[in-house]
Parts: sequence; structure tokens; C-alpha cells
Amino acid sequence: MKRVLVTDHAWPSLDVERAVLHDAELVVAPTGDPAELVALAPDVDAILTCFAKVPAEVLDAAPRCRTVARYGVGVDNIDVAHATGLGMVVSNVPDYCAEEVADHTLLLILALARRLAPLTRLVSGGGWDATGTGTAVRLRGKVLGLVGLGAIGRALVPRAQALGLDVVALRRSTPLPTGVRAADSLDDLLARADIVSLHVPATPETRGLIGAAQLASMKPTAWLVNTARGSLVDTDALLAALRDGQIAGAGLDVTDPEPLPSDHPLRTRDDVVLTPHVAFASDGSLAELARKAATNVADVLAGRTPATVVNPEVLTSSRLRL
Repeated sequence: MKRVLVTDHAWPSLDVERAVLHDAELVVAPTGDPAELVALAPDVDAILTCFAKVPAEVLDAAPRCRTVARYGVGVDNIDVAHATGLGMVVSNVPDYCAEEVADHTLLLILALARRLAPLTRLVSGGGWDATGTGTAVRLRGKVLGLVGLGAIGRALVPRAQALGLDVVALRRSTPLPTGVRAADSLDDLLARADIVSLHVPATPETRGLIGAAQLASMKPTAWLVNTARGSLVDTDALLAALRDGQIAGAGLDVTDPEPLPSDHPLRTRDDVVLTPHVAFASDGSLAELARKAATNVADVLAGRTPATVVNPEVLTSSRLRL
């Protein structure tokens, strides 16, 4: 019987995975710690991973492993280059949560506009007089700047337009959605936008995409929203920009590091709305994610190419374990 190591998962049960991988045994890691994964890896045929790191030492400890499947879009927690060198197929699920992340992005924007964080703290602390919590912002007519116009960015466009936001996006080769205006560069977008929303993957090129210089280019009344990856934003620079009044607020579902330390100032600022990396999650999206990730594993174990291969060059490698 084939054995599949599940490093971690963000839902109550593995019933969906067991149904898809009905002829395999699931080996569920108790904590997802790298040393633990190294100990569990030697006799597994595949790895399913959500947030846990799958570094080179885990891959080296798994001589039978044919594939590493990510529960999610980004694969920055997997050493993809090393997996490729070992002949392992790495897959992801890029198309399961665009609607949820677009909804959550809009939630963060609305929470900033309506001053939800300070108002909630006021009421939960026994207060009622909102005089000192700041004034809400009218969204209609404000400019939303989208950095990234993939499935999530495009799903956000009609939601934002329904609120009367004027949407601007970086110019790309593909046609822009109806009603969306083009920005010629990131600097152009940052200078024009009242809300900057990030929707690009984590890569070496996008690490620190928004740092001190970019924050200084934004309007002092602008907000930064990140539902993509924490590494896109320099956290120290963001905190400094908020403290110095260079920007007016931030809505974050992802951070760097993640999680933030329990005493980190971003957790308690009234100009920050912070959620714990849950934008992707709903009853529908999690079931779809589990099914698609498990199907990617099942395909490899059956000798088939999975639907979404992150490292296609491995398919023609002499080391391929498929």
C-alpha cells in the first residue's frame, strides 16, 4: 500500500483526502516540525503539505517520494528546486479560492473604511462613545490600485466597482477588465491609488516589493491591503510608515514573519485590520482544495501527470520518479 505523508492541514478532518486516496495510507504528522517530517519521510510515496516547511533535508529523507503536493497556490514553503533535482513532481492548486480571497480583500477595505478595529475594541471594552475612534471614509470615487491581475485580482474588480471604487491596475499584455484603467508602473500606481491591494505570488523578485521607498510614494491618506503573501511587504518599513503617518492604514491577512510575535505592534494598532491568514478559507473552498490536492497526488501515484505541475521541467528529467 502506498503511503502519503500529510505534514499539516487547516480543516477538521481528512475525510476528503481519504476518499480520493482510498488505496493509500495517510501518515499524519502531529506537529509538522521539520525534524519530525525527516523521521516520517523515509517510507512515504508522496507528501501533502499546507503551511509546513518542506526543506531539502525532508526531501532527502524520502527516497521513495514521487511527488510533493501543496494545499494552495504558492509553493514558497517547498524547496522546489531541490525536489526537481531529485525527480519529484511538485504540484499546487491555483484555482480554488479566488472568490473567497476577493471577498476577504473587500472585507479588509470595508473594515478600514468603517473604522471596524477601533470601534470593536471600544465596544468590547465597555465603551459606546465613538468620538475618539476617527471618522469613517466614503469609498465611492476612491482609487483602488491592483498590483496583480490574476484570478483573484479580476474577481475583486466587479466587487470594488459595485462600491463605486475606480479601479487601476498595472498594465500587462492581457486586456484589462471593463472599466479598469491602466497604470504604467508600480510607482505610477502607488502615487494614484487611495487603496493599494497586492495580488502577486511570492518569488525572489517580489520579496520586499513594498518597502520604505514604495510606502513613501503612497498618499498619506492611503491604505495598503495584502491578502497575497507576507514576504511582499517589508514589515518594519510598514510599521514605520504607519507610525510616521506616511500612510493611513493597512489591512493584512498575511505577514512576515507569520505569525507575528504576540506582542508585535501591528496586532493592536487602530489603523491596522489583521486576520490570521484565513482569506482562502470557506466551507466550499477547503473541500475543493483538499480534493484537488489529493487528486494531484493520486494522479502521480497512478503514473499520470497531475493537472497543475509547478516544475514541468522535471517531466523530461532522467531522474523523474513518476
